[in-house]
Amino acid sequence: MCGRVYIKSNLDELLRGFSFAERSAVMGMANQLPRYNGAPSLTYPIIITDVIRDPDVFGPTFVSARWGLIPRWMKTPGRPPPVNARCEGISTIGLFKHAYRYRRCLIPIDGFFEWKDIHGTGKLKQPYAIAMNSGEPFALAGIWDTWRDPKTDEDIRTFSVITCPANEMMAKIHDRMPVILAREDYDRWLSSETDPSDLMKPYPAELMTMWPIDRKVGSPKNDTADVLDPIDPVT
Repeated sequence: MCGRVYIKSNLDELLRGFSFAERSAVMGMANQLPRYNGAPSLTYPIIITDVIRDPDVFGPTFVSARWGLIPRWMKTPGRPPPVNARCEGISTIGLFKHAYRYRRCLIPIDGFFEWKDIHGTGKLKQPYAIAMNSGEPFALAGIWDTWRDPKTDEDIRTFSVITCPANEMMAKIHDRMPVILAREDYDRWLSSETDPSDLMKPYPAELMTMWPIDRKVGSPKNDTADVLDPIDPVT
């Protein structure tokens, strides 16, 4: 799964890394980044396109969205809204299939976190930070939708991260990982193609790195740069 991410870039640095996308809609998020310990239910910059004829979007565009998908047809949100969508069956599962077909997105981050179950009991877990070898930001594959709150009549844009089986590196700590997209696949993922299923696959392990970090990352309140500091792993 993928339930925690980090963005160590400030907003301007992140936007420069994805300069093909229009940025004006997220300039108000400048005071929310960097975010070293990003949890679900928070708002993040994501990239969508005009495939679904959104009147506010023309071409790849940065918008803000809350992590935890609420489909537009849902009268009452699930508790909690799903933060992940497994690639297996995503084109047919009712909760995800419409967003997968018409509302795919890119989720730019600098890295994410995963926990290794030390003894297989769930009682002791070692967190790891995972990133690119290059240190550059990258994009996760996601789906999004806009839900109208019937109580406030407010439109709320939300998203989920798509996951797939782990690559060789990630398999050492967990059996799944988020779908990471190569830059040459961004356009296709955002296109009107209805089922780009071959893109939902493990990212090459040799292009990635991971390191053990302190268990204080378990609390989203610890949102400082030192949560990324490497430590000796728990044995």
